Amino acid sequence: MWGSFRQLMYRNPSNRLSEDILKNGLKQIFLALDYLHTECQLVHTDIKGDNILQELKETSILDSFTDTEMKHPSARKSVNNIPVYASRRFELPQRFDRAVLSDFSSAVRGDEKRSHDAQPTIYRSPEVMLKAEWGYPVDIWNVGAMIWDLFEGKHMFVGIEPGGKGYSTRMHLAEVIGILGSPPSDLLKRGERSHEFFTKDETCLTGKWKSQINVPAGMSLESSEERLSGRNKEMFLKFMRGMLQWRPEDRKTAKQMLKDPWLDSKM
Repeated sequence: MWGSFRQLMYRNPSNRLSEDILKNGLKQIFLALDYLHTECQLVHTDIKGDNILQELKETSILDSFTDTEMKHPSARKSVNNIPVYASRRFELPQRFDRAVLSDFSSAVRGDEKRSHDAQPTIYRSPEVMLKAEWGYPVDIWNVGAMIWDLFEGKHMFVGIEPGGKGYSTRMHLAEVIGILGSPPSDLLKRGERSHEFFTKDETCLTGKWKSQINVPAGMSLESSEERLSGRNKEMFLKFMRGMLQWRPEDRKTAKQMLKDPWLDSKM
């Protein structure tokens, strides 16, 4: 493997992936998730740029790496009689091969219902935040939120409370409401934590936000996307909405995402 999507992103002066590299990488990720979900019955739960690796086909890069190390050894030091070496980066390949989903240390069985905390905080899906039962669709939400980091160069959701109080679920949920609107009441009924954030009448949760934190104003998927225009932007936003849905059952599957026309559209 050459390195991760995150490393590739930061090797680009713009700190973002190109549209072409993103599309090719996403095709491989959805193929991996389709196999993982349908054949292996596993939920990855930890999809992020660090865990998507680029396969290396140009072995000349390895030869160059070795030659340079032999001629100009990396800096090193000894800590408790153990040698510690400085890192040396690979050269950029002329072309990239497959993107490979890695790191299954947090994967869980998908055929068992669960409601524990999972996923990187900023990529958490609504059902995880509300402590409702979750399964395969959390990976689809995870990919959708991650795309903003890779392609837009910023987080879609940050969840950081005003005043430097750090991450909180209520701030994260407020941002999701700002982007997607209020959650459906049937989803709130499933969540053990829904009552902490939403009001209820005599019979059920209403979906009205009751937290002391205001929902951010002026947020939308359209305004947050800053790289594309015209028909390409319309197709991309439709592609994103296939993943970013409050209800997990409303999200497309990995197999369905593979058929989305944006992935095969020409720039």
